[in-house]
Amino acid sequence: MLSAGSVIGQAWEMYKAHWRHLIPVAFVVYVLISLFALLLVVLLGWFGVLVGALIALAGVFWLQGALVIAIDDVRDGRVDLSIRETLNRVLPRLNTLTFAGLLAAVGITIGFILLIVPGLILITLWLLIVPAIMLENRGVFESFGRSRQLVSGHGWSVFGVIVLTVAILIAVNIGLGLVEAAFDSRWLNLLLDIVSQTATAPFLALAWTISYFELRAIKEPTPAITP
Repeated sequence: MLSAGSVIGQAWEMYKAHWRHLIPVAFVVYVLISLFALLLVVLLGWFGVLVGALIALAGVFWLQGALVIAIDDVRDGRVDLSIRETLNRVLPRLNTLTFAGLLAAVGITIGFILLIVPGLILITLWLLIVPAIMLENRGVFESFGRSRQLVSGHGWSVFGVIVLTVAILIAVNIGLGLVEAAFDSRWLNLLLDIVSQTATAPFLALAWTISYFELRAIKEPTPAITP
C-alpha cells in the first residue's frame, strides 16, 4: 500500500541530496516560460496576454516534465544529464504535455465548479499524467488512462500525498508573503516569486514522481530472477 508519509519522506531526502541540480533545472524552465509569455504580450498586446496565460498554464506541465526527467536521472544517486540534455528530452514531448495539461486544467476546473469534490477526484486520478508521458512515452489520452490505472485502489493515499505537498507549499508561500509584506518592494516580490516557484516545484515533482514509481512497483512488480 502506498504511504503518503513515506513518499513525502523520500521526496525530502532526494530534495536534500539533489537540490543543487533540480533547482537550476526548475529555474531555467521557469525563466524561459516567463520570457516567452512576456514576449507574446509585447508583440501581440491584449491577445498576447491571453496566449501568454495559456502558455503559463501549459508551462506548469512543461516544468513538471523537465523535473520528471531530472528526477528519473538522479534516482541512482548521481547526475548523468546536464540541464541542456534534460531539456532536450522534454522537447519532443512538448505538444503532448501541452494538450494533456490544457485538457486536465479544463476538466479539473469544471470539476471544482461542480461543488469542488469532482475536481479533487480528478486531480487525484490524473496526478501521474506527466510521468506517464515522459517515462512511458504515452499519448495525450493514453496518459489519462495510465494515471487512472496506477492510482486505482490507492486513491486516498495519493490524495494524502497531494494534501501534504499542497500544505507544504502553502506554508512556504505564507512565510514568503510575510517577508513581502515587511519590505513592500515590487522587485523583492518578483524575486521571491521566482524563489518560491523554483524552490518548491522540484519538491512537488519529487513527491508526485515518487508516487508514480511506488505505484508502478505495487501494480507491476518485477518478476524474481531464478538462478
